[in-house]
Amino acid sequence: MRVWTRLPISWALALSFMAPAWATTLEQLTLSEMAQKSTAIVRARVTGSRSAYKGANIYTYFQLQVVENWKGQSIQEFAIPGGVVGGIRQAAAGAPDVKPGQEYVLFLWTSHSGLTQVMGLSQGLFRLSGEGSGEAVAQRSAASELMLNRSGVPVNDRAVRMPVQDLRARVLQALGAAK
Repeated sequence: MRVWTRLPISWALALSFMAPAWATTLEQLTLSEMAQKSTAIVRARVTGSRSAYKGANIYTYFQLQVVENWKGQSIQEFAIPGGVVGGIRQAAAGAPDVKPGQEYVLFLWTSHSGLTQVMGLSQGLFRLSGEGSGEAVAQRSAASELMLNRSGVPVNDRAVRMPVQDLRARVLQALGAAK
C-alpha cells in the first residue's frame, strides 16, 4: 500500500518541477530595441505555411511575399514554435497567431543554426489592417504571457496601434540612431 501512496506524490512533485518549463516569460522590448536587434525587418504578405520537426520541436514555417524591406536581406520564410505534424500537436505560449493572406510588419532574427523567427515572439509581429483604404494601420495585441523589464520586474504589456508610415519612420529613426 505504501508504494501506491508514494507514486502519486512522486508524480505530483515531478510535475510541479516541470510546470515552469511549460510557461513562457518574455523580456519587454522597446520598438527601438527590436529594430536594432533584428537581423531583418520586412513588410510582407504571408502566402502559405507548413509544419515540420526541428529536433524534438515542431515549428510552423510561413512563406512570405515581401512588399518592403526595412532592414537586412529580404527574408522568404520564418518559423514560429508550435504546429501539427503527423497528428502530433505542439503549442508554444507567446507564439503569435499568423494567417496566410494577411499582411504584417515582421521584426525577425536569424539564429546561428539558420532558423529565422519573430523577435520577442508576439512583440515583433504587427498585423496590418485597412490596406484597401490606402491608410494601413499596424497593430499588435498586448502579450498575455509574463513579461519582465530589463531589471527582471514583472510589467504589463500594452497593445500597439499606429499608421504603418509612423511605424516605418520610428524604425528607420531607431536604425539611424544606432549607427
